This record gives sequence, C-alpha cells and structure tokens, in this order.
Amino acid sequence: MTKQEKIRTARLFLLHEFIRDHFTKSDWIKIGYLTDSLELIEDHPRLLRSLDFADDDYEGNSLQVLSKLISESNSNLGEIERFIEAKKLNPVKPIREFISTVQPRIPERVITFAPDVFRVPERSVETNVLSVMMPFESKFSGTYAAIRAVCARLRIECRRADDIWDNSILIQDVFELIFTSRAVITDFTDRNPNVFYETGVAHTLGKLVIPITQSVGDIPFDLRHHRALTYLPNAEGLLKLEIDLEKKLAKVFT
Repeated sequence: MTKQEKIRTARLFLLHEFIRDHFTKSDWIKIGYLTDSLELIEDHPRLLRSLDFADDDYEGNSLQVLSKLISESNSNLGEIERFIEAKKLNPVKPIREFISTVQPRIPERVITFAPDVFRVPERSVETNVLSVMMPFESKFSGTYAAIRAVCARLRIECRRADDIWDNSILIQDVFELIFTSRAVITDFTDRNPNVFYETGVAHTLGKLVIPITQSVGDIPFDLRHHRALTYLPNAEGLLKLEIDLEKKLAKVFT
C-alpha cells in the first residue's frame, strides 16, 4: 500500500467512526444526494434497516457502503468530510417532547432515555386515541367489540396492534401505538406475557393505563393496587364492562 493509499484509508476509518456513532437515516440520504449515490444507499439490503433497528451488523454495513462511495469517485471523500465537519459545527439539538398522559404537567425531575429495541416515532401523542393491548385470539373478540362500542359512543378512536401494519416488525407497531395514545387498555386475562410486556412499556412512557381482566388473580401482584375493571366473557358480563368503561373513558377523554 502506498503512502497516499494509507492516508486515504486512515481518512476513511475516521469518517466511519463518526458515521457509525452519529449518522441518522436523514444524514445518509443527504450524503446520497451530495455524491449522486442515492440509489446505492437506498438499495443496500441492510444499511438503513440495520440503522433503524440498531442491529449489530450496522457497523459493517456502514463501512461497506462508505468504502463503495469513496471508491466510485475521488471527490466523494472530500464531499463527505465537508458534510461531517458542517454537522459537527451545527449539531442538531435533540427534540424533547413530554408524552406522559398521567402527569398533568412536567414534573421537576424527568429522566431522558433512548430505547435500543424501538425507534422513537416522529408523530406526537394523539389526544383522541385509545389503544388496546390484548391477546390476538378469537375468545377476546367480544371484549374488543365491547370496547369499540364504547369508543364509538364517546367518539374516541380505538386502535389495536393488529389493526395496523406500518412496520415489518410488529413490536415497533405496538410501541408506536402506545407512544401516540392518550390512554391504554390492557387485558390481563390468562396472564398473557405480551400484555405484561406492553403494560411495562406503557407505564415507562407515563401513559394512563386502564387494566381489565376476567380474573383479578391474573393481574401481577405488584400491579394489584391499580384498580382493574373485572368482567365475565358472556353477554351480561360484557354489557357490564361497557358500562364501567364508558364511565371511566368519559372522564379520561374530556
């Protein structure tokens, strides 16, 4: 390797270190336009996807694409360096949005965190949206119908994860649904592990959680201080659930 090639490789590695740690999807798209290589970036089978989901192979994918960009044109290396220098001089301040629906105002102490498993949605909380977390089983169709009937009367938009399919990974849809909802109904019946997990996400995001169940014994012990609405899966029990839910949701969505 010549001295010039060694210098070029060192510059490549320095760029990659910054790109690996700081680049967003938007940055990659901008680089694509600047280097006339948008097709290479968007058509790479793993680059943007591994970035979105913080996969382990993002480091290798980003180095692969960066090497390809630089090898295609001598000017691309300088173009990317100038873009990064401008980015360092004008860092984008993180958007801080208070999404809790339990706290009426921002408390004195707030913890800022960035999830690894999920991407934070660009959408804000929708004040008229109620999300429902329950097993995707036919035995719960009557329960969901009762919830939807209440929402229709109160003009609330009711959503469940299987009503949408925006992402290739369902858990991202679930996270976005909880993130953008004003309140979340969680059905603990049969102690479904997914519902437990989703309830934890909702509580962490500071969402107003309304637990329902066919048996109080299905609610985790640590959550039994939260008042749950109990119901039976028959016509009379579902009617009672509608009445109880309507009283609760009418107060929440006023």
